[in-house]
Amino acid sequence: MGWRETVAGKLVSPQEAVASIRSGDTVVAAPFTCTPYTLCQALYDRRAELRGVRVHHPAGLFQWIREEADAESFLCTDLYATPLNREWVNRGVVDYLVFGAWRDHEIPAGFEAQPDYFLVPVSPPDKHGYCSFGPGVWLSKTWSRQAKKVIAEVHEDFIRTGGENYIHISEIDLLCEGQAQTGALPIPPRSEEEVAVTEVICTLVASEIIKDRDTVQIGIGTVAAALGMYLGDKHDLGIQTEIITGGIAQLVEAGVVTGKYKTLHRGKVVGSACVAMPPEELAMIDGNPVFELYDFGYTDDIRLLVRFENFVAVNNALMVDLTGQVASETIGPRIWTGTAGQLAFMIAARYAPGGRSVIVLPSSHLVQGERRTRIVPALPEGSAVTVPRTLVDYVVTEYGVATLRGKTVRERIGELIAVAHPDFRGELKKEAQRLYGISV
Repeated sequence: MGWRETVAGKLVSPQEAVASIRSGDTVVAAPFTCTPYTLCQALYDRRAELRGVRVHHPAGLFQWIREEADAESFLCTDLYATPLNREWVNRGVVDYLVFGAWRDHEIPAGFEAQPDYFLVPVSPPDKHGYCSFGPGVWLSKTWSRQAKKVIAEVHEDFIRTGGENYIHISEIDLLCEGQAQTGALPIPPRSEEEVAVTEVICTLVASEIIKDRDTVQIGIGTVAAALGMYLGDKHDLGIQTEIITGGIAQLVEAGVVTGKYKTLHRGKVVGSACVAMPPEELAMIDGNPVFELYDFGYTDDIRLLVRFENFVAVNNALMVDLTGQVASETIGPRIWTGTAGQLAFMIAARYAPGGRSVIVLPSSHLVQGERRTRIVPALPEGSAVTVPRTLVDYVVTEYGVATLRGKTVRERIGELIAVAHPDFRGELKKEAQRLYGISV
């Protein structure tokens, strides 16, 4: 008997699955790369008949607002802007939730803890009736337990892992078949310069900061997410992260990542989601008992993370000022992304025994053909400080490693100017004198 026959009483069309949602209801959609695109589209298609449906969709990869009138149908809240909603977030049409503290099995304050509906993608049920959340648990385990109704779309290609990556069919009210892939992370093509910069930065982090037997967290972003490709000469690494990035499965297969010296979850690769991986790499993870996925309330819980010895957190930034303050979510007042778990991992790495906290970024970037520094004298007015300077041990650009732990402001300025793009070092020295009264 196939899975469709076993769930026959619950299997409906996407349109039937969302038909009971009414104006004023609260709907949560599974986050980011596990966006249930088929169900979201079916609900969006009903926008003309709906008013004031509250939609909580963290880092959503579905465009709920496409024109002003959509904002009357859907009152959207997000805590991590994406290319699909960034403009609407900055126009105030999508409400931005300021958030930065994760706790196991806890819904972020500001989101509905017990929504009327939770929309989520899952695998078909196995012979015991258990479905997998596939490549990402995110907050699906917790919201599935707490929502009044759970509506799922089934994807037959979803992988299965250990951890808490499952939901029983009895916990799902209705299912439909996924008619489109879940949200894919939009990755713009990178220039030759960006590729070269990433290679240098990752090589520096791998050779000068990460050591054998370390437990590593790797953040999302064009530089940090590539780090797994540069760790092949290490021994007995552990992975404890929110996002399992490309290259980790190969490191497990090669015996580089063993988790042998992890303080907790020994021998396991632990994360909340697998992101931006080709099908062949997901196939390496599918059914592999080494990999465990959990709610990111668990993976990002500082109370857990500080217990790891030799914990290294590597995360991206938009800008770093000359004293080490990190802006990773806004450029001035303009919201670009969100805090996500970066702050939690940086706190943990700074305070865990033998831990190291690392920020990586290119020294400069091109904006409409003009080169601009990303090591700045001071963060632009209105910028959110994602990570305070007290929590940053290293800042790495393609020009080297700036060591900040235990350094005075004068020493920090000198370290950061040394890894800035050469075209801006003279200007940065002048601004250091003007702003901080320090000559370097």
